[in-house]
Amino acid sequence: MTDNELARGGRTNLEIIRTGHAMWGVDGTGDTSGFDTLKRTVTMAPAATRPYGSWFDEAVDILIELITAAGHNPDDVIEKVVIDRGDLIIFVVREHSPMVAKMLRDDQDLRFELCLGSSAVHYPEDKGRELHAFTALFSITHNRKIAMEVVAPDADPHMPTLVGVYPGNDWHEREAWDLMGIVFDGHPGLTRTAMPDDWVGHPQRKDYPLGGIPVEYKGAVVPPPDTRRSYN
Repeated sequence: MTDNELARGGRTNLEIIRTGHAMWGVDGTGDTSGFDTLKRTVTMAPAATRPYGSWFDEAVDILIELITAAGHNPDDVIEKVVIDRGDLIIFVVREHSPMVAKMLRDDQDLRFELCLGSSAVHYPEDKGRELHAFTALFSITHNRKIAMEVVAPDADPHMPTLVGVYPGNDWHEREAWDLMGIVFDGHPGLTRTAMPDDWVGHPQRKDYPLGGIPVEYKGAVVPPPDTRRSYN
């Protein structure tokens, strides 16, 4: 894929996390999805440079001012600022995420009072920061949206809960833990939402086995994609 192709959609100079092929990434003839010729490039937007444009500069400046007033070095709190396809995304160091969320919610010039939920992504090749929690926020007051992204390593999949700031995030964090394995410290009831309570593992992680799961009738098993018969 060329640089020009990567730049389509307003995304330039992307960080390439991995490249893959087919639907499941298996080798040989094991892919039975019908997408065996599919080629995929997993990318991530790099830190943006000023001016960010729109209202983004003002919002980041206000946040930096609030962080400084709270006695913190902004460079120790904000990892990077990303502008991706017209969206403002603040990467926040995980231990400071509740503080930043409260600032985004309470300051009169920011007022991101509505949390649209947290979702999770697993990037096995993003070493030392494999787990990403993406939280979308919306300002009803100013009709603006922003996102906060927090990362954690596979070896220490912990980050603070945001339920104390946005109570409605309770279920979203439970789902992110259930399916992706992010442990939200301080969550009032981090229990499974989709899988049985005694389920082992987190089935939406990229390193989770595909298939081979017993089903609940007649002892049948759904085989993994790389062991199914190919129809090509």
